[in-house]
Amino acid sequence: MKQTVELAAHYYLDNFLRLCRTVEARYGDLLTGDEQAVLECFYTLSFGSQCLYTRLISRTGPWFRESKLQYSEIGSLGAPIDELLESNMAMLAEELDPEELSALFTRAELQSAFAAQLPNDKYGSKAELIAAIEALDLTPAASQKNLARSEPGRILTPLHFEFIELLQLLFFGNRHQSLTEFVLADIGITRYFPYSLNRKERLFKNRAAVEEYQLCAVFADEHYDALAVEDWDALPRLGRRLAKLDVQHSSSLRRYHSLCNRLARDLERMEEFGVALSLYRHSERHPARERQARILEKRGDWRKAKGLCLQIIEAPWCEAEQEAAGRILPRIERKLGGSATTRRRDQFNTCALSIPRGDSSVERLAAQSLSQNWHTVHYVENRLMNMLFGLAFWEEIFMPLPGVFHHPYQGGPADIFEQGFRERRAAAIEARVDILLNGSLSDLLPQAYRRYQSNFCHWTDWRHIDEQMVRDSCQLIPNAHLVAIFERLLFDPRENRSGFPDLIALGKQPGDYRLIEVKGPGDALQDGQKRWLRYFDRLGIPAEVLWVNWADD
Repeated sequence: MKQTVELAAHYYLDNFLRLCRTVEARYGDLLTGDEQAVLECFYTLSFGSQCLYTRLISRTGPWFRESKLQYSEIGSLGAPIDELLESNMAMLAEELDPEELSALFTRAELQSAFAAQLPNDKYGSKAELIAAIEALDLTPAASQKNLARSEPGRILTPLHFEFIELLQLLFFGNRHQSLTEFVLADIGITRYFPYSLNRKERLFKNRAAVEEYQLCAVFADEHYDALAVEDWDALPRLGRRLAKLDVQHSSSLRRYHSLCNRLARDLERMEEFGVALSLYRHSERHPARERQARILEKRGDWRKAKGLCLQIIEAPWCEAEQEAAGRILPRIERKLGGSATTRRRDQFNTCALSIPRGDSSVERLAAQSLSQNWHTVHYVENRLMNMLFGLAFWEEIFMPLPGVFHHPYQGGPADIFEQGFRERRAAAIEARVDILLNGSLSDLLPQAYRRYQSNFCHWTDWRHIDEQMVRDSCQLIPNAHLVAIFERLLFDPRENRSGFPDLIALGKQPGDYRLIEVKGPGDALQDGQKRWLRYFDRLGIPAEVLWVNWADD
């Protein structure tokens, strides 16, 4: 029992100390004197106070009631709270707003605490009760005195949240990961592949790079907040400010380009075309150029639109962009008085199926019906081909290249979905392709499945694709077909990892398989699905569109 208590006490603390020590070792020169002082203060706290602080910053807050905090591994919390307050690592609540009151207290507790001042004791909802409390206009001291009836202890919050966020940013290199990653890994929910790390490599070269990334994050938060409250007037102002931002550090570019595209698209929908164009021109990420061409077309600026379309077709960022320019250009040619080339209409292999309605999705109902004609039919969508790709190129995905792994909690390299992924690993990927073309994939990929199973990778879905499905697919799909699919994924991992047909039908002999896209009544093929179907058609990969109608309509 004693050993269990010690482990519990160290659990969160050890992880936080690991984060702090790693950041100090890699980015210590970027921390300010005040930030260093916070770390030193934390290190000098007693064990109980350190444990309590790390527990609080790991929980949803920001405010906590002392009586609701119970950590057996720490014991009595009176002294640790005192120490946190005295060392300026926490503070007591002086005044709580309605939202904070609602989060901390139940309706019954608030009713009891303010019963003496409230005009009546019947309120339809908690929100009405809090509104009535707010209408009392009590002083902070009076409000705290009332709350003491429901909370005999103190109400506190840990301090230095911004610094904790900075530490997490420097450790993870992004804002969406946090101390939770340590927890998920430690309890076995998420397992990470043990790739090599070079602690000398830094995502952020200097403090200016960190602050630029944080500034982009502020813009992203403003955009999100404006959408949340439908403050449409704020978006053009935000767009003009963002367009003036001079981004100079590579660590911010991906976030900046994505933000420009998202905000510009909202402005485009509002017909704020000038600001939208300005933002798209700052972005180097699809669909920035496509959207520019569409805006220029809409505004009647045919020559600029034509020039941009020709530029895209000559040097496309991705297939989706090239295809879009190919659709826009004929319309512009006609506007300019020229002759437009007639676009070839798609003629995909199709099949019709009439089945009764059921409780399952149309894809699962179709799979059930088709299973009468095939050995097995699986509803896989994008999962199967992505899984096979991840298994086939696992070693290349986790190659220890400079600047792609920043911490131990990544599901792949930083460039995993970038078009430069293949180029940076060209020799290794070419060697792997040769092995895949000439080897026994029904042996190689199941072996990889067993070797890497349950390790988190952005390409693999261990829950839905089992080893038997991997083996069956590799036995029936020719190596050349799989490698051709992998080649297109390597060309543009981000765009091409989706759009695969819904079903795979497997027979009993090699080559006896089919990829089937299911479309129910009223459905239409998406652009990404059409691109894959065209690719399959060119290479002789068996694929078809199954149009389903309801037999009982």
